[in-house]
Amino acid sequence: MNVIAAQLQAVRARIDAACLSAGREPSGVTLLAVSKTFGPEAVRAARAAGQAAFGENYIQEAVDKMAALQDPSLQWHCIGPVQSNKTRLVAEHFQWVQTVDRLKIAQRLSEQRPAHLPPLQVCVQVNVDGGSTKSGVAPEALLALAQAVAALPRLQLRGLMCIPDPQPDFEAMKSVFLRARALHDGLRAAGLPLDTLSMGMSADLEAAIHAGSTLVRVGSAIFGSRDPRPR
Repeated sequence: MNVIAAQLQAVRARIDAACLSAGREPSGVTLLAVSKTFGPEAVRAARAAGQAAFGENYIQEAVDKMAALQDPSLQWHCIGPVQSNKTRLVAEHFQWVQTVDRLKIAQRLSEQRPAHLPPLQVCVQVNVDGGSTKSGVAPEALLALAQAVAALPRLQLRGLMCIPDPQPDFEAMKSVFLRARALHDGLRAAGLPLDTLSMGMSADLEAAIHAGSTLVRVGSAIFGSRDPRPR
């Protein structure tokens, strides 16, 4: 077994254990392998180990990787900031975008999604803790944005995504994630048919699963450490 396959197996075991501890079915949590900065060969190794969904932060890098791989069995999620000049690339190449936090970006994605492709699956990113991540709509503006995004053609609103700042312990982290869960439940109560709560990464996926995450985004625990790079 190669290193990536072994590390994928270890992450899946962590997810299973967290679900067991939380009284949840492991099938209710999707693993998104965050492959940003790693080349096509790393994605191939993960795919050979059964992983199909991959997250990318850097849009042009991701599009180049897709072209190199030419594998229609892969599902690609944009999980980085989307600037106006990159919406067409996202709309044309990705299946999911998890980082919509402005109506302008959603409108451009809607307009630019090719008609022959299925609707682009969308999560609204919420800045759940007001933290230094800065990206994400403020909780008080979330309902209006989510309703506006849900009304756009060629998009399908699936849920929420958040990247809260790290907390000192499990319970503190879980508490922050529970705020996102409450916002997600509030949108569902308002009539939006959401099914996705994207939260939790390598360091905090257990707390996220205990708080109700349905999708965890894991990079370093699968692919190893990466060198920081500019967008």
